[in-house]
Amino acid sequence: MTMEHSTTERHSAAGEGDSRTPPEINVEPRNLSFDVDAELSTLWHGGDAFKTAFFNALSLQFPEGEHLFIKAVRDYRKNVKDPQLQQHIRGFIGQEGMHSREHARYNDALAQRGYNLDKMNARFHKHMEFVGGFKRSRRLAGTCAAEHYTAVLAHGVLKNPDWMAGASPTMQALWRWHAVEEIEHKSVAFDVYQSQVGLYRMRFVAFWIVTFQFFRFTFLNTCSMLKTEGKFWDLKTWLHGLNFLWGKPGVLRQSLPQFLRYLRRDFHPWEVDDREEVARWLNNNERPTEAA
Repeated sequence: MTMEHSTTERHSAAGEGDSRTPPEINVEPRNLSFDVDAELSTLWHGGDAFKTAFFNALSLQFPEGEHLFIKAVRDYRKNVKDPQLQQHIRGFIGQEGMHSREHARYNDALAQRGYNLDKMNARFHKHMEFVGGFKRSRRLAGTCAAEHYTAVLAHGVLKNPDWMAGASPTMQALWRWHAVEEIEHKSVAFDVYQSQVGLYRMRFVAFWIVTFQFFRFTFLNTCSMLKTEGKFWDLKTWLHGLNFLWGKPGVLRQSLPQFLRYLRRDFHPWEVDDREEVARWLNNNERPTEAA
C-alpha cells in the first residue's frame, strides 16, 4: 500500500502540516527490557554463525548511532512549528534512547563469546566523532539516510518471518520491538529535514556516504566475529551467508529496491505503508513486561 500524500515540496514557513506520520501511528517510547545474556552466549540465530554475526554487527552500531540521531534532530527542535511534529520529535528521542540502552546491554553481553569489542567499538567511535563535527544540516541529512536503512530493514524483519526463522524467541522479540519503533518514527527526522533544510542534493550525497559506511562497518564487524568463531576462512559459512543476504531469503536482495527509492526527489518514508505490520505486533503477545 502507498500513502496518497505528496512530499515533493518543502512545507510552509509556518510549519503547518510538516509531519507526515499517519494519524494511526503513535510515536511513543516503550520502556521494555530484554534479558538476552543467555542467548548472546550462544549462536542465537539457529546456531548459524553468519546470521548471528550479521545481526550482532548491526547491534554494535546502534548505541552511538542513535545518540547522534537524537542530537541531529534535537538541533532543529526549536525551529519546528508544527505541534504534531514536535510531539513526534519527543517520541523519537524517547524511542531512540530506549534502543540505545537495550543495545548497549546487548553489546556488553557479546563479550561472553570473546569478541574483541574494544577494537570494533573504537573504530566506530572514531568515525562517529568525525561525523559529529559536521554542520548540523549535514548531520541531519546523514541521520535521514541512516533512518531510511533501519526502516527498510525493520520492514523486512516484520514482513518476512524467514529472516528471523530459527532465532531464539527472546532475540526475535527484541528485534521485532526495535523494528516496530523504527517504523513508527521512520519519517520524523526526514520531516524535520524537509521542513528545515529541504536540500535534495545534500540528501542525495549523504545517502551514498551513509551507504558506504553502514555496509563497511557491518562487514568489518561481521568478519571480526566470524574470526573469533573460527569461521572466517570457512567457505560453507560464507556461502550460507551470501545465500541469506542475496539468495533465499535474500535480506539485501529484497531490501535493495526500497533502499534506492530514497534517491527520488519526491520520496517519503511513509510511501511504504507499514501500519498493518505495526498493528499486528501490537496485537500479539510476544512483548515482555515493561521495565521497572
